[in-house]
Amino acid sequence: MPPLTESTVEDAALEWFRALDYGVVSGPDLPVGGPHGWRASHADALLSANLRAALGRLNPELPDESLDDVAARLARPWGASLEERNRSAHLMTVDGVAAEFRDEAGETRHTQARAIDFDDPDNNEWTVVNQFTVEENRSRRRADVVVFVNGLPLAVFELKNPAGEGAAIPAAIRQLRTYMAEVPALFAFNAVLAVSDGVIARMGTLTSGDERFKPWRTIDGQELAPAAYPELRVLIEGAFEKRRFLALLRSYIAFERGGGPMDKKVAGYHQFHAVETAVAETRRAAALARGGASPFAEGAAGRYESGGRPGGAPGDRRVGVVWHTQGSGKSLTMAFYAGRIARDPAMENPTIVALTDRNDLDDQLFATFSRCSDLLGQPPVQADSRADLRKK
Repeated sequence: MPPLTESTVEDAALEWFRALDYGVVSGPDLPVGGPHGWRASHADALLSANLRAALGRLNPELPDESLDDVAARLARPWGASLEERNRSAHLMTVDGVAAEFRDEAGETRHTQARAIDFDDPDNNEWTVVNQFTVEENRSRRRADVVVFVNGLPLAVFELKNPAGEGAAIPAAIRQLRTYMAEVPALFAFNAVLAVSDGVIARMGTLTSGDERFKPWRTIDGQELAPAAYPELRVLIEGAFEKRRFLALLRSYIAFERGGGPMDKKVAGYHQFHAVETAVAETRRAAALARGGASPFAEGAAGRYESGGRPGGAPGDRRVGVVWHTQGSGKSLTMAFYAGRIARDPAMENPTIVALTDRNDLDDQLFATFSRCSDLLGQPPVQADSRADLRKK
């Protein structure tokens, strides 16, 4: 068996992406500049031509002038720091970019231009580029693997040789931090960072400390991946399957804004799959049975089951229970769930009520929801709101 090298790890990662039907392009072969270039120069961290083509496909009602304006705004997310620019870019990616145009009657119309189709994964362009070079501020860096959706660089992988000297995972994280300092343009649209030495694989965000780079331990969410599977394969097939990655991008990234520096968090595999299951069960439990009244109103009983066995009659209003261990991120899981339910058209703009049995949990949950207000599509909660709510 040939020795495991960084190149071997990279080739394996690319094959797993190919199996997910991503297009794979070698960075040195990527067309740069000219009428057929995918990007204008190595200073362009976006695949600008691909982005512009996607905007035209996803927003056919917009004229070229409006599409050019949207593309320009996407290329320059606002913010004084990389973290602020990253949040701005994330909001544009998820919520769309404000655009205006004149209709056939000459009336000015306003819309949100989409950069990604979150409902139909196949209506997007999925590209993985290895050895992707970016130049900025006299620095030139080459990322091992970059994942693009419609030309937006949403994930960066740093891969290491497991046989190299020192701890490979901490070294890979340090390398990514160096890249963020020297070529920040590559990370303005970054959703997640991933590191691997071919044996161990971890995923985090651009503000994650070493301890917050976590494994992704399941592919389909039904059971843990076989122990024989490399962690990098589980991470790619589990988190980067197209529909799951779009869900992760849209609903499972939180920017916590409190009194200190902004902290960006991404859901762990247990949070992601718990909320996805809970949302599906909430839709079922809230839906009225065909032909009229809710079975719950008629006295029909739903079922409470352990494990991954959702069930119950439509309209029985019983969703189930999610168990958490201490330190597993239950408050953030609740925020992810509330955000998913609040945005779900099937729920028709619901009112969400959270009940706790201790004041410290009340404080904890309030703090999490207020810091993660982007998830709910709301402005930050005012500091005195909790006391006002308790009076009510």
